[in-house]
Amino acid sequence: MIVDPKGAGVPDLTYPHVGATRAGDLPAGWRHVRHRVRLPDGAFEAAGQAVLTWRLHRAAGIGIDATADRAAPGVRVVARLGVGPLRLPAPCQVVWAVDDATGAGFGYGTLPGHPARGEEAFVVTREPSGEVWFEVRAFSRPDRWMMRAAGPAGRAFQRAYAWWLGRTLRRLCARPR
Repeated sequence: MIVDPKGAGVPDLTYPHVGATRAGDLPAGWRHVRHRVRLPDGAFEAAGQAVLTWRLHRAAGIGIDATADRAAPGVRVVARLGVGPLRLPAPCQVVWAVDDATGAGFGYGTLPGHPARGEEAFVVTREPSGEVWFEVRAFSRPDRWMMRAAGPAGRAFQRAYAWWLGRTLRRLCARPR
């Protein structure tokens, strides 16, 4: 279910193209990240719940402060990346979510104070063949000086972050809670 794909009532988002990560048709002129990893057969429900309940992000070492225990349109999230006092806050808002027989996940967009502008999605899918996949899709641009200064290292970090989430979810699926 997509709610508010045009961003109506979501004036704080810092980018256009709200909801573009849902369909996967990412806008031109932005940095794109796509990372897809196969999960163990039979892991769809556990993986989907790990994504939707912030368990994946927390297990990956990301501090998460959210206005709800589960991702849903309108939920505000502050992800905190880094260590100790160097944890960088990244405020976002969930702009779409899905939880059905073939897909579970969400996309969130950046709010003022985030070091970048854009949207990122975390989605678990079950193919007709039974294969289970996790995908991170994102488009972004630097918004604060530290992201602009990071240059290629910032882009490498985004790719490494997507890889790390995939690795973490595979680990969570191998030993469910």
